[in-house]
Amino acid sequence: MTHAQQMPMPLALPVRLTRADFKVAPCNAAALAMLEQGEWPQGKLVLTGPEGSGKTHLLHVWAGARNAVLLDGAVLGAADIAAIAAQGAVAVDGASDVAGNTASETALFHLHNLLAAQGGQLLLAARAPVRDWGIVLPDLASRLQAAAHIGLGAPDDALLAAVLGKLFTDRQLGVPDALIPFLLARMTRSLAAAQRLVARLDAESMSRKKPVTVKLAADVMQMSLDFE
Repeated sequence: MTHAQQMPMPLALPVRLTRADFKVAPCNAAALAMLEQGEWPQGKLVLTGPEGSGKTHLLHVWAGARNAVLLDGAVLGAADIAAIAAQGAVAVDGASDVAGNTASETALFHLHNLLAAQGGQLLLAARAPVRDWGIVLPDLASRLQAAAHIGLGAPDDALLAAVLGKLFTDRQLGVPDALIPFLLARMTRSLAAAQRLVARLDAESMSRKKPVTVKLAADVMQMSLDFE
């Protein structure tokens, strides 16, 4: 059995997606402000950004503050749209997943119209702008393209450093001051990559029964192209 196969998995930690856990930085401050002020043209907003930029976290923050329904675009076609719209505020993560699926596109079209009729709010999140989703239903495409749009940038060093520090603290891992600058210079620039990297370092630390150090991090990064 190889060393990687013997490596113990770290304990799964609950993902905290509250406003208090959201780290504000120049790359996300405008989007957070737009969600918090809550007044959007025609009550609809499209939030875009690369993987790991914080879209899902922002949707949870907004949904919690507005008592909104939060669901994934992949399940929209099978959802009870009338019941969901009756809540008055809806957030759809991975909204571009509806594209090309007749049932899902039709469901989002009806959801949009029901919310608009009652003065509700619709928040959609995806990696790309609506024009790149490949929506087939013309009426849906035109309505979504008319929505206000705000983008999230890739996290900068300040945000990644804060997130890495929090992730290490959440796992009760004491790390040397030099570690985070070392990681920032070499890791993939996303919050998702930061989460995977810290989990991998935690697992390797337990496997070797050694603390998380710069040397251990260098070994882990050499083993995995994902973090280079």
